[in-house]
Amino acid sequence: MKICLVEDDLLLGRALSTSLEDVGHKVLWLRMSADARPWLRDESLDAAILDLGLPDGEGITLLREMRRSGNQLPVLIVTARDTLDERLDGLDAGADDYLIKPFDNAELLARLRAVLRRGGNWSEDEALLSVGTLTLDEQGMTVRNDGETLSLLPTEFALLRELMRYKNRVRTRRQLESEAMPDSDSQSLDVHISNLRRKVGSTVIRTVRGVGYVIDDQKVTQE
Repeated sequence: MKICLVEDDLLLGRALSTSLEDVGHKVLWLRMSADARPWLRDESLDAAILDLGLPDGEGITLLREMRRSGNQLPVLIVTARDTLDERLDGLDAGADDYLIKPFDNAELLARLRAVLRRGGNWSEDEALLSVGTLTLDEQGMTVRNDGETLSLLPTEFALLRELMRYKNRVRTRRQLESEAMPDSDSQSLDVHISNLRRKVGSTVIRTVRGVGYVIDDQKVTQE
């Protein structure tokens, strides 16, 4: 998917670009409304993530211009503006969803998938994650290994999904706890990983001592 990210904050923009690229999206990151305006007419785009407070104007102005011109590109607003009136204004202007800062990357990605599905731009194939013979279906909430369906607990599924989304990139303990098991204590992460390894294979998930865990795509495929 090709995503247009309109966000002026450098740190947040870099973080969001990395998160989107890590799950396979192509990202066009722009920081000014004047720069974004012509690009938002690009028919090759699949969705836009739009901040409201931009240095040279309001993101909601861009959104209204798009909708008045008949542009139905799916748009997810991300902003610190959290009053009910502001949320309603954004949705009434034509936003498909509205996410308030700060937020977890996992929530942003989930909301983006929902926006893409509603716009008809998200296929079942793109909801499938695979490493070697291991396949995870995000929509169907199922995991198969070499064609055999595995029985995973919700937390195990969430952990495996995060590791497969970011395959070949080490996920820290803190990242996994925040994104897959926010209500659990740190010691339970090791227990869940141990149980998960018994189900998907002992060599699929590699421990990076003192940091976290990773699934190495090439290593799993070769084994």
